[in-house]
Amino acid sequence: MRRMRERTDEQQNVDISPLIDMVFILLIFFMVSTTFVKDMKLDLERPTAGSAATASTQAIRLYIDNAGDTFLDGQPIQVWVIQSRLRELLSGMSDPSVLVVTDENVPAGRLVEVVDQARMAGAGDVGVATVEEAGAG
Repeated sequence: MRRMRERTDEQQNVDISPLIDMVFILLIFFMVSTTFVKDMKLDLERPTAGSAATASTQAIRLYIDNAGDTFLDGQPIQVWVIQSRLRELLSGMSDPSVLVVTDENVPAGRLVEVVDQARMAGAGDVGVATVEEAGAG
């Protein structure tokens, strides 16, 4: 007499929690290692320089378009307001630096005025972006 083995319906469970953990770790790694630089979509012809180097991504960027209008954080800003707004932004930074992204045809007086406001706001390093420093486009 043949005895039949009782069939037990055991359910096989696959533990996917290590997989989910690894996905979150990779997500955090890529979020931290990626730098996000917001560059305004202004049509600027940046000047070139032989001694240019890539600018810090931590620098606050001020924009001057070819009409002489100034922008900070994507919003138009008057020159006389730049100092107070920059002082607020620079207060929490360990390395207070400002990068002025300007068109090649902006009058020197306007550029000097904006750089002066940035220095009076407490920026330790104020630079004028060239094509190599700010990136093309």
